[in-house]
Amino acid sequence: MWRTTYGADRSHGVRPDGRVHADSINVRPQAELARVFDPFEDAARNVGTRFDAPWTTNVEDVITDPAIDAVVVASPTPTHIDLLSRSLRAGKAVLCEKPIDLDLERVDTCQAEIGALADRVMLGFNRRFDPSFGDIRARVAAGEIGDLEQLVIISRDPAPPPADYVATSGGLFGDMTIHDFDMARFFLGEVVEVTATGANLISPDITAAGDIDGAIVVLRGASGALCSITNSRRCAFGYDQRLEAFGALGMLAAANQLPTSVRFYGAQSTEVAAPYHNFFLDRYTPAYRAEIDHFVNAVETDSVPVPGFADGRAALVLADAANESLRTAATVKVNA
Repeated sequence: MWRTTYGADRSHGVRPDGRVHADSINVRPQAELARVFDPFEDAARNVGTRFDAPWTTNVEDVITDPAIDAVVVASPTPTHIDLLSRSLRAGKAVLCEKPIDLDLERVDTCQAEIGALADRVMLGFNRRFDPSFGDIRARVAAGEIGDLEQLVIISRDPAPPPADYVATSGGLFGDMTIHDFDMARFFLGEVVEVTATGANLISPDITAAGDIDGAIVVLRGASGALCSITNSRRCAFGYDQRLEAFGALGMLAAANQLPTSVRFYGAQSTEVAAPYHNFFLDRYTPAYRAEIDHFVNAVETDSVPVPGFADGRAALVLADAANESLRTAATVKVNA
């Protein structure tokens, strides 16, 4: 039996990343949710009880347990490197939520210290495992639209996050756009230029935190292909997640998803549908489950999971470049 544990949820259980990972493990027959850790007793107890798993407020119960094969780290970003490194040295594989850290120098120091153990780390860029995005990427790779010339990524949240979360999140680029940076690399490969612009039009709390609440970023791949990323911390019509891949032979596009395919037709309106999903878990639950499947398979077969540590580092490099471009109003060349 393959056994895993999952780490503390973010901000005393406010962020649901850990809970969705626990659910994904729980529904997979080949895996067992061996233990739930959270330094806050109520959060640990609640999730452990929900998934019928032992819980603890002492991380050593996880690190020192030889029966645990793998750890899912879904804790606050400043704790990622410590938990990741200690778990690896204890012989466990790690699925770590993004980002590895907000400081590239700390990421590089960690990589140097863990050495070859980095091959046992998977980064939580779950959108690579979304069925629609994955299908488009496979068809682009197969040459269906010819050489990729333009990639369009749109990612808008229904509402801004809480102010206390924004203050420690790493900002729009380090927290939200980092998923899109990874998706851009998933399609384009190496990115060589970043140009970013942002605005404060939505949330006074985000402005007060010194962050932006909307942005448009343009990336240039080594092939010359361009990618535009549009982000907003607010979207009146729900969770807006779209992607287009354009080439000489045509285009592949993924539209927003709805809870059902039901439409209303009447005298005053036609093609009336329910609102888009309003929460990232509703939209990406299949992706989270496919992500866990990939991680479990990698552990069982002793293979290298993808996306890995290097992908997490590369996405952070792009986030740093976007912040520099925003600050300088200039295009930033990217060095790996």
